[in-house]
Amino acid sequence: MSSESCEIFQIGRRAFLKNGALILSTAVSTPAALIGKETATLLKIGLVTDLHYADKPPAGSRHYRETPDKLAEAALQFEKEQPDFIVELGDFIDAADAVETELGYLKRINGDFSLINRRRHYVLGNHCVYTLTKQEFLDGVEQEDSYHSFDVGGYHFVVLDSCFRSDGEPYGRKNFEWTDPNIPAAEVEWLKADLQATSKPTIVFAHQRLDVGSPYGVKNAAEIRQVLEAGNVRAVLQGHSHKNDHNEIGDIHYCTLVAMVEGSGPEQNGFSTMTLSPDGTIEITGFRKQQNYHWGQA
Repeated sequence: MSSESCEIFQIGRRAFLKNGALILSTAVSTPAALIGKETATLLKIGLVTDLHYADKPPAGSRHYRETPDKLAEAALQFEKEQPDFIVELGDFIDAADAVETELGYLKRINGDFSLINRRRHYVLGNHCVYTLTKQEFLDGVEQEDSYHSFDVGGYHFVVLDSCFRSDGEPYGRKNFEWTDPNIPAAEVEWLKADLQATSKPTIVFAHQRLDVGSPYGVKNAAEIRQVLEAGNVRAVLQGHSHKNDHNEIGDIHYCTLVAMVEGSGPEQNGFSTMTLSPDGTIEITGFRKQQNYHWGQA
């Protein structure tokens, strides 16, 4: 990485730590303002994926130690835009040989991420639970469930967990192959009931892809797409394959976002904001390597 890039990274890092604290302070001291956002007709969501943070040397195109500075740049942008909440789409951390080491990675990067916005959601990625159990990861980020749903304004949101083996066993402690992601029967039934219970336009967040086959796709993706098409789902935001991609299947947009960990230097960063308009228009505004998208009302 050039000396110029290092300087940019350091400036961004200092600004993030300062401004991150201010954001947290504001969130605690002005709850009325935050509650007011609940009823906003225009929603904005901050999106990041595949940070793969780890304190270890680069491997191929993955520069693990640069993730905090890339996240600092995203934090500054999110501070300007004031999203209603932020979502991390999986592979928040990279694999480690020991549980304590992996917990250290998680504590380090979540310390920064948690300052951006008090309202945040985490999607489990296969690297998140390579060494850890799901409960250890969830405890580390203070999230109760690996899959859940919630409403903000006029929209419904769903967080999915595809980190299960074909036999239904949850990922954890190196007990899986990354090419065997599945959404088990209990979660499928929960998803059906959840989508049937809402008439609001719905956005789904996933890690492993639901629009392609192996190796990056969920094994029972076709089944899940049928469930989504029976609801009022407008878009699925996902990560895992580290590249920009978009497919429209059954009137649902499947948008894959770029990985933050890929490449060295600030110009290799990638993150985005998603704006949901009252008329159903969806805008993805990408930064650095992330592409822009515009999808009109349904």
